[in-house]
Formats: sequence, C-alpha cells, structure tokens
Amino acid sequence: MTQHVKEIFGSSGSPGGPPAPAALAAKVRTLAPSMTRSMQRVAEAVAGDPAGCAALTVTGLAELTGTSEATVVRTARLLGYPGYRDLRLALAGLAAQQQSGRAPAITTDIAVDDPISDVVAKLAYDEQQTLADTAAGLDTVQLGAAVAAAATARRIDVYGIGASGLVAQDLAQKLLRIGLIAHAHSDPHLAVTNAVQLRAGDVAIAITHSGSTGDVIEPLRVAFERGATTVAITGRPAGAVTQYADHVLTTSTARESELRPAAMSSRTSQLLVVDCLFVGVAQRTYDTAGPALAASYEALAHRHR
Repeated sequence: MTQHVKEIFGSSGSPGGPPAPAALAAKVRTLAPSMTRSMQRVAEAVAGDPAGCAALTVTGLAELTGTSEATVVRTARLLGYPGYRDLRLALAGLAAQQQSGRAPAITTDIAVDDPISDVVAKLAYDEQQTLADTAAGLDTVQLGAAVAAAATARRIDVYGIGASGLVAQDLAQKLLRIGLIAHAHSDPHLAVTNAVQLRAGDVAIAITHSGSTGDVIEPLRVAFERGATTVAITGRPAGAVTQYADHVLTTSTARESELRPAAMSSRTSQLLVVDCLFVGVAQRTYDTAGPALAASYEALAHRHR
C-alpha cells in the first residue's frame, strides 16, 4: 500500500467527523451529481482552487460562485464540515499538500489518436484516482456493520445488472469459497422470487452505480420488507436504492468520457468495496474460512499444473 493511499485510509478521523483535506476532492466528486446546480458551483470552486478559496470569506466565495452565503454554508455541511470555517481550514490544508512537491495530476481524457502508451498511462492514473477516491469516501462504520451481518448470515443474496452484475458474481463466488451460502442474481425475476424467501438473519446486497436501477431496487425492497439486513453499494448516496438499505457503502463517481464509459470506472470502485467487504467477512469467520479456502485451493491445484 502506498503512502498516499495510507494517508487517505487514515484521514477519515473519528466516525462522523469532518473529512480531512486529502478526502475533500474525493468527497466533491462523489456528491456533486446529487447537489443543486448552485451548490455544484461552490463545490467545483473549492475543489478546483483550494488555495484561492481558502483566502475568501463566506461572502467572497458566494460572490465568486454567483450564489448566496446560505448556499456556501449548506455546501460545506453537505461535504461533511460543521461550518464554512472548518471547510476553509481543510482547503488550506489541501492547498499545502498540493504545494508540497507532489506530482501534478495528468489529464485522463483519451483521444482517438492517442498512442497506446498514453492510453495505458491515462487509464492507470484514472484507476488509481478512482480507488483513492473510493477509499477516502468509504464509511468504515457502515462497512463494519455490513461485514458483521454477512459474517453471521444464513444466506446472502447479491443483486446487480450489467457491469454491476459482474461485480455481484465476483462477490458471491468469493463468499462461496469461504463456505458461506451466497448467490448472485442478474435476472430481475429470479432476484425477486429469491428475495421473497429471505428473512431476518439473511443479507441482501444491491450493487448499482446510479442508485436508480429498478431491476436491482425491486429485489432489495422485497428483501427489506421480509426483514433481511440490506446493503446498497452505490455511487449515489442519495439514490432511490438507499431507502431500502440498512447500510450504504458509497463508491467513487469518476468522470465519464467517450472512450471510457461509466461502467469501467464504477466497476473499479465497486470491486474495491466488494474486496473490503469480503476480507472483513473472512477475518471474522477465519476459523471456518481458512480451511474452506485451503480446501478449494487443493481441489483445483491439479488443474494448474
């Protein structure tokens, strides 16, 4: 793990506390799509020029962005800060980090005529940023609660469609290898008919980047109403799926481009959250997970000779 990622993982502070400077830009990228347009202007300003905005009063930032002081304060609070003063301190810290000699960010826009070496460099940078943003914004209290529920579940159902369906299958097969009963459902009809069978003590996990995929929301709603513990893995913490989720795990929202559709960046962040969830469950169930993993490796060993 690089020092940069260690800083991000360690920057969240106490549960419920304001995000540290390293997490500010990630927080803006994650929450901006769900903000009003005026709040987006404030968020984009502070993320784009932290040093300049740190020098402004609340009135100055409101004038700069063409908004009101109330909008600036609301934006600060939505980003996790008690007030504008706390946001200014974070902006000053972020500006100091950017001036400390860290390599400048490279653009990830990929042109049709880019040489393949540039494509590799740009995609690698974007993947790294997506993972760092997801780590910075992941609520470890919510993650811990989801891990605890899954580790003791009678059965785990995972719902996902399209690219999210591939991530759902990845999680289910990992859980199966440590001896848990887990199923991934990409067929919406099958997902609902299975959700009807869930009850208290079971876990249902919905994976949807947009937070509004009806074929994923419906089975989660059914599982929620049946008393199962429900988890939403989504890039939209205010999306419709979260109304049926006991625990919400937020993924990074990377910028989409013509040659890099949203499905690519969302899958990267979803896989990180899924891996964190799986490892947490494996830790809690290690007495049974360890032997189960060893048995699965042994059963497949002859196929790799």
